[in-house]
Amino acid sequence: MSDEDLCLLSATEAAERLREGSLGSEQLVGACLDRIDQTDGDVQAWAHLDREHALEQARFLDQRRQAGAPCGPLHGVPVGIKDIIDVYGMPCENGTVLDAGRRAHEDASAVRKLREAGAVIMGKTVTTELAVYSPGKTRNPHNPQHTPGGSSSGSAAAVAANMVPLAVGTQTNGSVIRPASFCGTVGYKPTYGLIPRTGVLTQSPFLDNLGVFARSVGDAALLAEAMMGSDPHDLATSPSARPALSKAAASEPPLTPVFAFVKSPVWDQADDTTQEAFNELADFLDDGCDEFPLPNIFDKATDWHRTVMYADIAKNFASYFERGGDRLSATLRGMIEEGQKTLAVDYARAQEWREVLNSGLDEIFDRFDAVITPATLGEAPAGLDATGNPAFCTLWTFCGMPAITLPLMTGPNGLPLGVQLVGPRGDDERLLRAAQWLMNKVEKA
Repeated sequence: MSDEDLCLLSATEAAERLREGSLGSEQLVGACLDRIDQTDGDVQAWAHLDREHALEQARFLDQRRQAGAPCGPLHGVPVGIKDIIDVYGMPCENGTVLDAGRRAHEDASAVRKLREAGAVIMGKTVTTELAVYSPGKTRNPHNPQHTPGGSSSGSAAAVAANMVPLAVGTQTNGSVIRPASFCGTVGYKPTYGLIPRTGVLTQSPFLDNLGVFARSVGDAALLAEAMMGSDPHDLATSPSARPALSKAAASEPPLTPVFAFVKSPVWDQADDTTQEAFNELADFLDDGCDEFPLPNIFDKATDWHRTVMYADIAKNFASYFERGGDRLSATLRGMIEEGQKTLAVDYARAQEWREVLNSGLDEIFDRFDAVITPATLGEAPAGLDATGNPAFCTLWTFCGMPAITLPLMTGPNGLPLGVQLVGPRGDDERLLRAAQWLMNKVEKA
């Protein structure tokens, strides 16, 4: 196969070929590195890339396979890691000059699990400043004059540009779903607490999640499943069976999925073309999709999310603010200053509403397999001074629900437009099965 063909392989197919020996990891990693050399001058997805270190990992894995050692589910597959996630020996500068030169002394829990699964850690992808709103250097691969979204900008762009088949990001508001939609990849944020966050920059323990970028639902399942598990240092995790995501994504639903078309409280913020496209999608699904209006109480979720997120940012970024506030963006300083004024009673009450809202959503999932809703207000906006509005992600992130965006639509400027599906907490398998079914149905139409 040519290098170009290798870079277009799905992670699932690449993993199969690597395990059977018809493809070597050094060959695949080399093809990805060449692709990065060709394209990253325009996209600028990488914060740190050590070509020789990536090839060393690949050679070691090839030698292990040749020696008859067992191969993990990601054996030899290249993966990009967002630069707020620690990778032993690599820089982890968190998108801020205040962490310039910082290197990780050990792997984050999720990275350790990836190594155990056999992944090749290619390098660190660009993040926005402290994973908030101030953009990094990354550009949208489809049009470099448009934002790639954030905060997982580099991870989304690297996958979209075929530099790597898989990448890891994080989401506290819309930082996986939004850039995946803008860049035209699959973006998957699992149920809150399924992937441990130890060794990841803490923004808001109540809201922080790890998520993944891939070119298919099956590939997203493969990567996310490898990172899932409990960690005694992350109290959001629990010792429970790992969801069989890959199996679910590859299986036929027992019944034809039905979707709840939820416009959500921010529907009026969506572009006219986005509204029209989703109305057409609902019509296309016909009896398999019914509009479901949310009660008025859901209108307040954005305010509750803001209360929790800003207060947590004020607490967890206090050291940055104290030692270098003048070197933070004005936006981040304003968030910290607002969070410092949050009353403890308001913070506690905001958190309590998560369970109330989830109880109210039970009715949806008693009748429907998944919610269908926009991922973003529209396609990626022009300009590189902002990363787009996460409004369509906020409610679902606040509730801790699994969400996935599928690259099924195109906006008026020819840029990707994602379709977001949301599932019930703890039933990620059902969500991914429904997502794959929808991908298949739209592709066959």
